[in-house]
Amino acid sequence: MLIEINPNNPQERLIEKVAEILKKGGVIAYPTDTYYGIGCDIMNKKAIQKVYQLKQRDKKKPFSFICSDLTTISQYAKVSNYAYKTMRRLLPGPYTFILEGSKLVPQIMLTNRKNAGIRVPDNAICLALVKKLGNPVLSTSATDPEGTVFEDASFIADFFGSRLDAIIDGGPVSGRPSSVISLIDDIPEVLRKGGGDVSLFE
Repeated sequence: MLIEINPNNPQERLIEKVAEILKKGGVIAYPTDTYYGIGCDIMNKKAIQKVYQLKQRDKKKPFSFICSDLTTISQYAKVSNYAYKTMRRLLPGPYTFILEGSKLVPQIMLTNRKNAGIRVPDNAICLALVKKLGNPVLSTSATDPEGTVFEDASFIADFFGSRLDAIIDGGPVSGRPSSVISLIDDIPEVLRKGGGDVSLFE
């Protein structure tokens, strides 16, 4: 099901429709400020397992997830003053921050060290969806098993077909990955340079 949503002014009823699909354990593709993402409700273990199968990914490699704002991040991660100030400067934006997950985060979404990758993308559709769902949404790039990135919703539809419960067409995306920054123990470390300015950490 391909659903066209206005990227600047997402239609409430369409956001609601997709949030309902997520609540029922659906797996969807959606636009972010970097790539198109594939995701589900992080509170639905069956849906998460479905994403692992789709991506043919090792269960020991957790996916990151999307929160709607900083307040929500502090429910799902341990956020120090330093981390809060840093994220407030940069979010929403093309960054994935590695933080220690809180007890609310399902085990399957955490690394062995109990860390989680968290994003707040600068994309109106994505943020409206997470808000409407009321839980964070799992985030992994919409790629084939070889790692080819699909930058257009119609290509995603062609490749994944009925294996996805809904595909949001939110127009073109930047096609650059997010920058990944660890803020564990308040020691910033750039793990991957992607979109966004990381000079603050160098």
